[in-house]
Amino acid sequence: MSTVGIVLVGVAIVIGLVGILVPLLPGSILVFAAILVWALFERTTVAWVTLGVAGVVLGVALLIKYLWPMKRMRSADVGTWSLLAGGVLGIIGFFVVPVVGLILGFVLGVFLAELYTRRDHRLAWTSTVHAMKGVALSVLIELAGALLATAAWLGAVLAF
Repeated sequence: MSTVGIVLVGVAIVIGLVGILVPLLPGSILVFAAILVWALFERTTVAWVTLGVAGVVLGVALLIKYLWPMKRMRSADVGTWSLLAGGVLGIIGFFVVPVVGLILGFVLGVFLAELYTRRDHRLAWTSTVHAMKGVALSVLIELAGALLATAAWLGAVLAF
């Protein structure tokens, strides 16, 4: 692959990494797709192994991303209804106040749902904080997986 092609793949990976932090784009999918395009052009054993490593790392990160934070939220008694309400208000908030509205809507949705369920401001806020920590942990796990996949790709590019 030419230098320009490698730079374009690198740019796509960076956009994917940003997409994890700013939930506008499917970050991990973009990272994997960029490495896939690189492997399709390279057609070497190193490229295919790198793609496999990236796929496994991203897959494991995706699995952990959903299991670990959900376990923590369940142990803190954050209900599924509250997370659903947070997701719905987050999506609405995203269109009302771009980017920041997603976070504000999620927090407001979880808080209101927990307030409705628990009828206590302190308990509702405690659950909301646990939900925010769970979401932050989820983002960090996905980012770590994507960074490891990126490191595998970068190592393969620099080595060969």
